[in-house]
Amino acid sequence: MEVLVPKFQSLKFPSPICCCSITTWNSSYLNFGFRRLSSLSVSAASKVNEAVVESVIASPSLGHSTRPHFPILHQEVNGSKLVYLDNAATSQKPTAVLKALQNYYEAYNSNVHRGIHFLSAKATDEYESARRKVATFINASDSREIIFTRNATEAINLVAYSWGLSNLKSGDEIIVTVAEHHSAIVPWQLVAQKVGAVLKFVTLNQDEVPDLDNLKEVLSRKTKLVVVHHVSNVLASVLPIREITQWAHDVGAKVLVDACQSVPHMIVDVQNLNVDFLVASSHKMCGPTGIGFLYGKIDILSSMPPFLGGGEMISDVYLDHSTYAEPPSRFEAGTPAIGEAIGLGAAIDYLSGIGMQTIHDYEVELGRYLYERLLSIPNIRIYGPAPSEEVQRAALCSFNVENVHPTDLATFLDQQHGIAIRSGHHCAQPLHRYLGVSASARASLYFYNTKEDVDNFIEALNDTVNFFNSFK
Repeated sequence: MEVLVPKFQSLKFPSPICCCSITTWNSSYLNFGFRRLSSLSVSAASKVNEAVVESVIASPSLGHSTRPHFPILHQEVNGSKLVYLDNAATSQKPTAVLKALQNYYEAYNSNVHRGIHFLSAKATDEYESARRKVATFINASDSREIIFTRNATEAINLVAYSWGLSNLKSGDEIIVTVAEHHSAIVPWQLVAQKVGAVLKFVTLNQDEVPDLDNLKEVLSRKTKLVVVHHVSNVLASVLPIREITQWAHDVGAKVLVDACQSVPHMIVDVQNLNVDFLVASSHKMCGPTGIGFLYGKIDILSSMPPFLGGGEMISDVYLDHSTYAEPPSRFEAGTPAIGEAIGLGAAIDYLSGIGMQTIHDYEVELGRYLYERLLSIPNIRIYGPAPSEEVQRAALCSFNVENVHPTDLATFLDQQHGIAIRSGHHCAQPLHRYLGVSASARASLYFYNTKEDVDNFIEALNDTVNFFNSFK
């Protein structure tokens, strides 16, 4: 496998001021290039769909009106009220989803597609209903285009080992950006090693967004696949997938989109985007863990061989050979995550009741508020593009504070203030190396968060930074 990569900056990340129990860090301080921006306008909050929450009329925001639906948010952590700001990693689950899971196991727990008795028929109906809900949610033309997987990572691996090994050969090119999640890089490294394909990486532009001009430059008739995120889990940037898909199709390439950070937060229409494959995870969109899905155009899925062998994915089995079912069954070997699929269906019902445009509008406002408030922290470096009238960021911020390690920040925020954020490389080590750091802190929002959550976070972050600076 040949890999063409950009030259990474050889900067080092700052050592922590205090010893952290999670890991030991040993590197020299990094002098960041810090930037500050003028105040940003904040639009008015959106109203939630009246059909979902009757209390909306008197509620000041979508966050306030939906918080009662999430039992986990109403607790204390380390003596402080929990402020959950790690939604890019996983979202919390509303009562409707918890009840759907409980109801499945209490009322009609049974295997699907196998039994003729009442419980099996009921489970099968609900399982396939969940598939139809996913298809409708992303506007797939046919529910057969939805494959249930354990998670988005397995969905990408399914494409890699089924479509990839069958269609890629020596010299073919796979285009990926440096900002991709490891799950969108490693499977293609493995496939490229097997078939002799070439990985090409798109770098970032001066606004810290994948460089679309660079992407167009590397596209050629050798390009067979473009793998790209819709929304970056680190940079908060949103890519124009429809345009990227058109450019790729113009040279005969397929497009796989990692939509884990977009499907939970905005309207995603796969027919409008015209993508060939798209993956997402239930647990980031108010659904259970242990299930995700792959969308694939039905003609492509029908041409792909099975990924795993076993029960349910077969048509007929003989001692010397087997024939295989049509999609989606071909790619769902064995007993699936039935309760989890039903829970995902319930999550989609919940999100659809609020309205994805309502969620998106509220999060754009809340995300701007988070970005603006973070600028008040001394010596902070926020990654990704600055929000503007033309640029909409996702509702998350990855950042570093000079001379304070992000893991120290996250640990102190949790232990002293009950605030949950993420620290580390966020499964995006190549991107962090490109940015010249080994890790960052990340605060990520969802529609059940509020401006009060952001204010509490900023107050606690100021206290945290002051604590570490006191050791200078």
